Formats: sequence, structure tokens, C-alpha cells
Amino acid sequence: MLNQLYDLWLKEAVADPDLHRELTDIAGNETEISDRFYQELSFGTAGLRGKIGAGTNRMNIYTVGKATKGLAAYIHSQTQDGRVAIAYDSRIKSDLFARTAACLLAADGIKVYLYQELMPTPMLSFAVRYFHCDAGIVITASHNPAEYNGYKAYGPDGSQLSGEACEKVTAHMESIDPFADFHPVDFDTALADGRIEWIGQEVIDAYLDRVEACSVSHHDGVNHLNVIYTPLHGAGNKPVRAILDRIGVGHVTLVKEQELPDGHFPTAPYPNPEIRQPFEPALKLAETVHPDLLLATDPDCDRVGIAVACNEGYRLMSGNEVGALLLQYILECRTANGTLPTNPVAVKTIVSTQVCQKIADRYGCQLINVLTGFKYIGEQITLLEEKGEESRFVFGFEESYGYLSGSHVRDKDAVVASMLICEMTAYYKKQGKDLTQVLDDIYKTYGYYGSAQRSFTFEGQSGLVKMANILDNLRGNPLPSFCNDTVVSVDDYEMSRSTDCVSGVQTVLTLPKSNVLVYTLASGGSLIIRPSGTEPKIKFYLNAVGTDEADCRRKLTAMSQACAALTE
Repeated sequence: MLNQLYDLWLKEAVADPDLHRELTDIAGNETEISDRFYQELSFGTAGLRGKIGAGTNRMNIYTVGKATKGLAAYIHSQTQDGRVAIAYDSRIKSDLFARTAACLLAADGIKVYLYQELMPTPMLSFAVRYFHCDAGIVITASHNPAEYNGYKAYGPDGSQLSGEACEKVTAHMESIDPFADFHPVDFDTALADGRIEWIGQEVIDAYLDRVEACSVSHHDGVNHLNVIYTPLHGAGNKPVRAILDRIGVGHVTLVKEQELPDGHFPTAPYPNPEIRQPFEPALKLAETVHPDLLLATDPDCDRVGIAVACNEGYRLMSGNEVGALLLQYILECRTANGTLPTNPVAVKTIVSTQVCQKIADRYGCQLINVLTGFKYIGEQITLLEEKGEESRFVFGFEESYGYLSGSHVRDKDAVVASMLICEMTAYYKKQGKDLTQVLDDIYKTYGYYGSAQRSFTFEGQSGLVKMANILDNLRGNPLPSFCNDTVVSVDDYEMSRSTDCVSGVQTVLTLPKSNVLVYTLASGGSLIIRPSGTEPKIKFYLNAVGTDEADCRRKLTAMSQACAALTE
């Protein structure tokens, strides 16, 4: 069966010469053929994501085409005249995949709005809403290594497609032949007759206007700020610099070797602002520039990581730390200047730091917890919008460096986050504090909350089976304790069931079904386990509550070491 698929692709996959060369090179290599054809890339809640190359288990114009034809069929089932916005980042073949999708949609009678150059993912969400589209597509693999690319699909509200919509797209895809049904229109012809339309500067300016309107402290003090910024070879370069220029940041130094788009990511093999390595050129530059703040956005500019000047030099801050700081800053500053709405709402994911509940309670802010995935935060904003109450939304974040203020988009937005982080740094600098000191104040007030993450990778078909077995084993053999800390409750979102381990009483969980296990510990900490939706990994989210930083670190180290045993 796999060899038959290989032969079919060798014969039919001729529209991209790179694919034919790759297939020819692996002739007779059963291992390589199996890896490319043992499954089809699944169209899940994050769309498609996989290695670039030939085969059903790879990102190429035919797998992109099949997903696009499925999306087109879904749109036609919802409306007579469909419209779709498309964006792409700097990854290898991103522009090709974007144009392929545009030409296939145009061939199916769907109007396409396409950015003329690479743009951040949040600007795709904005375009969907700006043009009142029925769907959106962004070609990106976020922070994955260079050999990956991806395809994210969005609904008419600007959020990633709902689970129900994804299931319908998948059902339509089952009847699509990636070769026989691959009939894109000529791009230049569709551009000339209006079936494809460039997204112009007026849309970019409208987006930046909405971002600037999310200012909290009205740029006070940013003119004295010294910032180093790196787009990590991605889409953030122009829009982030544009917004920092708009608000008057005193001095912005660009990391030149990471400025230009490059899908090979030569200075950052894993272009993820959660880790230190991509920051190394910026940290080296800091030795001569001496900035207050270092900013790094990931390739599609929906996430931002920071390093801040402090007594010890420069400290890289975690997504949980920045999320807590931004929530504190927004609530504190908007309370002081009288702009905090009545009954404010903030939203975070269940795996994000619990200290945010303490901060929210202090300012009378409702904090909503949702499943992992920013689309769930976007859904909460849409629910408020439907009631005419979107102004109540003040902030949303997830621990993986995704933040949003404002209702202009329905996805995490590193452009607005970069602006707010600069404002926040300047706000506290005027008070004589750096962000590490502000964070210490938060912990002194609410208790010391620490967090860490541990991931285990399981590649290939055998890896999928292994991950399923691990989760099944944990469900079949409940943990009585973890690191000598008694488990007091278990939330199983796959089974929609919460179990009190002391009384044995079970209650129904109201969040959507998801393959997530949450163990709440007697100390107040927690262990959360879930398979990644975009990578072949199982992720362990560790939360500890300690008497001080040293106590918290000790607990997290022990918890991290104990995770390995749970995968065996």
C-alpha cells in the first residue's frame, strides 16, 4: 500500500519540481517511504503542521491543496459567496503555499484577500474581521525548526476554527483527490480579474491604529527607554518597529543578523523565544548597547519573549512571569487613570500561573480559565462581543508567551504585547523599579508561585502509540501523590470528570473535551499533562507554591525529575 502511494506521487506530484526530486532520491528506501506515507497530516484545531517535503505526511502544495479544497467546500456549505483572507510568514515555501491556497479558492469561486508580503499571524486575524471574511488562512509553523511548516485556518470571528468546523472540513477532505482535484487558477489572471486582491497599506495602518489604541499608560516615559529588538528572521520586523516608533520609544536597536526574513533560521535553529539560544545575539549586543529591555518575537510574530535589565545583568523572563506582570500593570494603571471598565474580564489558560487569580481578585476582575489554545481565549472575547460587552475584556494570556489586550483580533498578538511591555517597563522605571523587582513585589504580596515545563518527544508512528499508552496508563492507574505531595483532586478533561480524591465525589467539567489531566496537590501546586497539538510531544506543566524563590525552585526541580518516570 505504501509503495503504491509512493508510485502514485512519483507519477502525479509534478507541479513542484522539488517534490519529484525528493521522491526520486528515496527510491527503494523503505524507511523514508514509510515515514512520508504511513499517515496523512491530520486537519486538527491547529490546522496542519509537519515537515516540508513529499508525501501525505508532509507539508507540500498537495496537502495544502487538499486542506484548502476541504475548507472551500465547508465555506460553500455555509454561504453562497465566500471570502477568505490569507497571510504567511518567512518559512520555506510559505509564499508558495499561500499562493497555492489563494489560486485554489479563486478557482472555487471564493474571493481572496492576500497580503503582499509576510505578515504576523494576528494581522491575519485582523484582516478576517476587517473584510468580514468567512474564513482565514495563515501559513506558518510558529516556533518549530526550519524543516517544518503549517497551515492554520480561522473562522469568521478571527479565531482559529472551532472543533466542530474542523471536523466538517475534515469530512469534506475525505472525498478530495489531491491530484485529480488540484486545479488552481493562474495567479496573475485571478489578480487581474479581481478574484484575488492584495491587502493594502490602509489595512496595515488600521491594524496599527487599533493596536495603539490599546495603550494603557499613554506611552508615558517610553521616550527614555532603550530597547533591543529581534524578529528572529520572521514577520515581526516591520510591524513591531512601526508600533514602537508610533509610541515614541526613545531608542530601538535591531539585531542585524536576525533582521531579514530567512526560513532556514541560521542564527536560531529552534526560533522559539521561550528558550535562551535565540536571544544570544541580542544578549551579546546588550554588552555595548546597555538596554532596559530585550524583545524577541517568533517567526509569525504572535508570541514575544523578553529579557530585562536587573542587578545581575539581563534576566530572561518566562511567559507566566510576563503574563502576571502585564495583568498587574494593566489593572493597576487602568484603575489609577480611571479607564478600567466595570466588571473587567481577564482570561488565561488552565496551565498558566495561578498567581493571576490573586491579582485579579484584588482589582475585582473576573478571571476565566480556558483550555490550552488561544482560540479559547478568543471565544471568550467573542461571547462578550455578542452581548455588546467586549470593552470588559482587559487581558488574555497563555504561559507559552502569548498575550492579547484589546478586541481587534482573536489570537495572541506580539505586536500589541511588545508595545505594552515597553510601556510597562517605562511605567515602573519611573518608579525606580525594574521588572524583576516588580515581580518580587507580586510574590511578596500573594505568595511565591513558580512554574516549569517538561516535554518528552515521541517521533513517528510508534511515538503516537507510545503517547496514547502513557495517557491510558495514567487514567487506569491514578496517582495517589506526586513528589511526596498528596493528590487532592484529578480533572480529566477527556472524560469531562473531576474527582475529589478525599471524598471520591465526582463532578462534571464544563469545558470542552480535551486530552488533558490536571492533578491538584495538597501544597497548592499542580501537575498538568497533555499531548502537544502541534508537535510529537507530551508536555508536563509544573506549578509549585513555595515560601520563597529557593523553596519553589527546589520543588520544581524535584517535580521535573519525577516526570520521566510517568512516561515509562
